Amino acid sequence: MSANVQTKPIQHMRRNPPIEGEADAIARAQAGDAKAFETLYSLHKRRVYSLCLRMLGNVAEAEDLTQEAFLQLYRKIGTFRGDSAFSTWLHRLAVNVVLMHLRKKGLPQVSLEETLEPSQEDGPRKDIGERDLVLSGSLDRVALERAVENLPPGYRLVFVLHDVEGYEHNEIAEMLDCSIGNSKSQLHKARMKLRDLLRSGQRKESVA
Repeated sequence: MSANVQTKPIQHMRRNPPIEGEADAIARAQAGDAKAFETLYSLHKRRVYSLCLRMLGNVAEAEDLTQEAFLQLYRKIGTFRGDSAFSTWLHRLAVNVVLMHLRKKGLPQVSLEETLEPSQEDGPRKDIGERDLVLSGSLDRVALERAVENLPPGYRLVFVLHDVEGYEHNEIAEMLDCSIGNSKSQLHKARMKLRDLLRSGQRKESVA
C-alpha cells in the first residue's frame, strides 16, 4: 500500500445532537424529531395535566385528556409560529381539547337554583369582574386546589379559565357560548363559593 495514500480524519458524528432548551426542541419537533417532542412533553406535561384536572375535577378524565392534548400537539406543532409563548399556545390547545370533551358530554351548567340563590354578596357593591384580592392573596395552595376541585362544574370552569389561565370574559363567553355578563356572574359566584369552602376547611382544621 502506498505511503502517499491519504485518509480522512475520522470525525465523531452525532445523529441527534443534544437538545438545547425549549426553542431548539420546538424547532426540531416541527421537523419531525421524536426525541425533541419527548422533551416538550417532559417540560409541559405536569402543567397541562394540572390544567385538565382543574377544569374537569376528575383524575381519570384529566389523564386521558392530557394524552389527547399532546396528541393534538404532535399533529399541530407545525402551525406554531411563535406569536405567543409556546406554553400559552399549548395551554390554549389543551383548553380547547377539554372544551370539546365537555361539549360532547354537555357543558357543565350551574343549576338554576344556585344561579338565583340570593346572598348579601350578590349586591352591586363592586364590579363582579374585578380581581378578588382575598383569593389572590397568600393562601395555602393545597387548600385552594382542594376547594377549586369541590366547586360545581360550571363555576369551576369559569374560575379556572379566568383566574388561573388568564382569559378575558369576552374570550370565555365565546368559548362557552354564553354572554359576558353570565361569565362575570359565574366567576363572582365561584369566588363566593371558594371563600365558603376555604372558611369551612379552616374551621375543620381548627377543631381538629
